[in-house]
Parts: sequence; C-alpha cells; structure tokens
Amino acid sequence: MTEPVALPILESSQAGEARRMAIALASRLGFNETERGKVGIVVTEVANNLVRHATDGKLLLQPLTRDKSEGIEILALDKGPGISNINECLRDGFSTAGTPGTGLGAISRLSAFFDLYSVPNGGTALLSHLWANDLPARSQANYLESGVVCLPKTGEDVSGDAWAIDQDSGRYLLLVADGLGHGSQAALASREAVRVFRENLGKSPKEIVEVAHAALRSTRGAALAIAEVDFERLTVRFAGVGNISGTILSPEKNNNLVSYNGTVGHEVRKIQEFVYPWSKGGLLIMHSDGLGTQWRLDRYAGLVTRHPSLIAGVLYRDFNRGRDDVTVLVAREGEMGG
Repeated sequence: MTEPVALPILESSQAGEARRMAIALASRLGFNETERGKVGIVVTEVANNLVRHATDGKLLLQPLTRDKSEGIEILALDKGPGISNINECLRDGFSTAGTPGTGLGAISRLSAFFDLYSVPNGGTALLSHLWANDLPARSQANYLESGVVCLPKTGEDVSGDAWAIDQDSGRYLLLVADGLGHGSQAALASREAVRVFRENLGKSPKEIVEVAHAALRSTRGAALAIAEVDFERLTVRFAGVGNISGTILSPEKNNNLVSYNGTVGHEVRKIQEFVYPWSKGGLLIMHSDGLGTQWRLDRYAGLVTRHPSLIAGVLYRDFNRGRDDVTVLVAREGEMGG
C-alpha cells in the first residue's frame, strides 16, 4: 500500500514538488495520461492557492480504493484568513491576488468530488477526489462514508498507527491501532493488528481484539479499538484496549466509547464489548492519542455536515499534538447513489 504523504506548502518550489509527487502517485495507481493531467492541474492550483493566501499551508495526498477502482484524495489545510464568500470564489474570474481567478473553479470542475470548508480568520480545508476510471453508482441502500488522516510523527518515515475499514454482510467494521512508541517497530505492531482484523472479519469486535492480543505478543504491542456499525440493528458495538478514543455524535445524544487500559499483545486486564445506539445523521470519530482530546465539533459551524475527510483534516490541523503519530478516522452513513 502506498503511504499517504503530508507536504508543507510555503513557497512556489514546494508547489512544484507537490505536483511531481501527485503525478507519480497517479502513475502508480494506473491513471492514464489525461487523468494524470487533471491531477497535475488540481494539485498545482491547490498548492498555488496555499502559497498565495495561506498560513501554515499543508497538502495531504493519499490513495483511495472503491469498488476496485483507484483514486487520489487531495486534502489542503491552512490557518490563513479563510474565505468570506465561497460561492463567489468558485466563480471563474474572481481573484484577490491579481491572477486569472480560475483556481477554485478549475479544481471544482476537474474533481470527481469537491468540498470546501472555510471560516473567516479560521482557516480553510479543501478536499478533492480524482479517479483513474469512472465510478459505478453505489447499489447498496446503506454504506459508510469515511475519511481518514493517518500520518507519522514529524521526522519519521513511517507511521506507527494503522487503520482499516471493511464491510461484511451488511455491517461495517472499523479499526484504529497505535503501535507502542513510534517508528518501524511500532508500525510492525499496528500492521499485524490490521492483518488479524482482515483475517477475522466474521468475528465480533471483542473476539477480534482477543485474537489480536495473542498475535501481537511477538511485537511491541498496540493500543487497539474496533467498532462495528450495524445499519439494520442501528447499533455500534465497540471494544477497545489502550488510548484509542471513540465518540458517536448524533442529534439525540453524544456517546464517548469506553476502552480499557492496557496494551494488546502484552498486558490486558479486561476486554469488553459495549453497545451504543446509532441513528440517522450519526457521526463516528475514532482517533489515536496523537490527537488532543479537547476538540469540540460544535465549535465549527456547519462542519459536522461536511465530508468526513474534511472533518478529519480540520481536527488534525487544529489538535495534532505534533509529538506522535496521529490517526483520525471519521465515518457517517452515506446517501444512496453518492
């Protein structure tokens, strides 16, 4: 699997490097020349906007897979002045920097999916999805729309965190793992957790954690949490050990998901599964301790309704501790045909 990358975009040379890396990623994922050209234009426009307008601009690139199709997610985050009128900025010809003003409009048109969240004096988050091939319409009545930021500690080449999502017989299973410490040995532990997860999809969250506890004994061990979202029963079953945080936000009631202390693979005093209600409009957020726990989504007007990748990106931007690997996984029920 190709690792996601986060690139600081503070000057024009970094914008050029981002374009080269994005096109190289598109080539590895099987994009043809025309589609690679679209990727190059979008990344160039996004990066140039960060250079011209942003403060602490960062560009995240990661591969996507859906229905055996390969794609690229482009997520731009900044702490700049924000955008006071998004609709006006999407109109071709609008510019605040003396340029032709085709940036945001071009990004929106070339993207298979585009979303933007911005707050005046509070920064901007921009999301673009591009695919190597046209995607078929979703056929299932219910599906889980997700977004993830998973990045290593500054200075490390590989993240000690890992995540996975899988659908099995009408339910969705979600995993977040945080290998003890950071670096390659932590990554081995978290990837072993993903392997166990994928080989035991028919089991309950509690049972998978139990299998992982035995399998991770030869590793550093990991904090580990698994959630099962069941659309038919309208429930979330959750089992966690260690410092993976989980929260369900819903119109009726918010629930903080319970994990027990310990390290999977080493010392686990108790593995227990809890069941929580799931409702239409609910939002599930799981994250490692690389993200601070003081976040409050209700402080961001309208963000809860945006794409999960934008939510994950904003939380990462504003609450990343900066001294550890970090994973933020956000999921909600998607709409038919989306």
